[in-house]
Amino acid sequence: MTAILGGLLIFFMRVTDMSLDTLRMLFAVRGRKWLAGGIGVVEATVFLVAVSQVLKGPLTVPNVMGYGLGFGGGVMFGMFIEERLAIGFGMFRIYSPLHGGEIAAALRSAGFAATEIMAAGRDGSYTVVNCAVARRDQPVVQAIVDKVDRTSFVTIDPLQPLQHGFFGTSRH
Repeated sequence: MTAILGGLLIFFMRVTDMSLDTLRMLFAVRGRKWLAGGIGVVEATVFLVAVSQVLKGPLTVPNVMGYGLGFGGGVMFGMFIEERLAIGFGMFRIYSPLHGGEIAAALRSAGFAATEIMAAGRDGSYTVVNCAVARRDQPVVQAIVDKVDRTSFVTIDPLQPLQHGFFGTSRH
């Protein structure tokens, strides 16, 4: 029974450690160095305690399984948390051969900044609409685009603002 409890303890410590590791890495990529560093301190402490538990005695199946499953579960849980926090910005690029102007107008009327660019591709002319938004607003922008032109080609790239500008936000 104590072997199973030890494995569970290690599992939960690894879930905590790897969730923090995932968040730390994502915050570091987004340039949030103080937050990433603070998370790193907590993460390293939990990691040391978890590893010391695994190495304390003989390697048991529950300890090894708790370590491995906690690692994988922690990565997934950290990604889930980061998605819910939705910190940062994204750049929508919307390619529409017929409805680019309507998409841009709908985005603007919803409070978002939209830039229209005329382009030419394999199948002729089309409009590219660029729209920088907070990640928490991405579902709203996607719904607006789908309502106007469900057939448009849409990409979203991570965005790190360099200088001032207008990042529209939904008022819904």
